[in-house]
Amino acid sequence: MKTACTPDQMEFHGLGRRVVVGQFDGGTISSDRGGLLLREVEPRTHLLKRLAGCVVDHRNPDQIEHRVETWIKQRVMGLALGYEDLNDHDALLSDVADPTGRDRRRTQDKGCALAGKSTLNRLELMPRDADAASRDKKIVANAQAMDDLLVELFLE
Repeated sequence: MKTACTPDQMEFHGLGRRVVVGQFDGGTISSDRGGLLLREVEPRTHLLKRLAGCVVDHRNPDQIEHRVETWIKQRVMGLALGYEDLNDHDALLSDVADPTGRDRRRTQDKGCALAGKSTLNRLELMPRDADAASRDKKIVANAQAMDDLLVELFLE
């Protein structure tokens, strides 16, 4: 018995005189267009950079491989591309619409992989009371600054 396969194209309800057809021969495509939109909006609004400004990073700058801004960009872009879970971020590295770029600050980090799921987990599990003296948790979100940013963005 032959396996039933997905057809090469599907026809949908037409739109006026137009025929709407879905084809599946597009080659390598991205998971979603949300990342493309966000990639265009971010340089104009600096939304993610401004959000990163609401996070205090007490880590030693000379020992940082992934900046908080990069984490936030990667996580938000991942969500926009449909990568909901942190373990999905391994697939983001090969997404053709990878909008996070490779804009690393340190020369030795340029062209290197994005932050892994363990690193991004630190971003999502930020404690509210971390400070420079904290042993492991040195990144803390300023909730009031985030609230203020949301109001600013709404008013813009």
